[in-house]
Amino acid sequence: MAERFTTARIDQAPEETAPDGSAVRPLCVLPGVASFAQFELAPGQTARAVSHASVEEIWFVVSGAGEMWRQQDGYEEVTILEPGVCLTIPLGTTFQFRAGTTGLQVIAVTTPPWPVGSSNEARFETGRW
Repeated sequence: MAERFTTARIDQAPEETAPDGSAVRPLCVLPGVASFAQFELAPGQTARAVSHASVEEIWFVVSGAGEMWRQQDGYEEVTILEPGVCLTIPLGTTFQFRAGTTGLQVIAVTTPPWPVGSSNEARFETGRW
């Protein structure tokens, strides 16, 4: 029988390093639908620019501050990141983010779920910073 519910606590989730260099704590997964995680950059840290091979994301800034650069099909923009900001990273978007002097903490939904163990989901790109 499949597991009915999943419950996760951020303080008990293992911290890993995402391909872009940010600290990530994977949380809950709805198999075949979406996954949820927390990402964090230390004060002044800049993530590597990446694009995703098969997933899209929605981010919500929880604390800290920074900037997000997104580029797709010849269009680009820089978004100021501060608590309460929510943004999307559609499939095929090259993006890069960086933290301000207080660091940066976001939570994100990935759809479909992040392919754990995939070495080619995050493709390194040329970024803004």
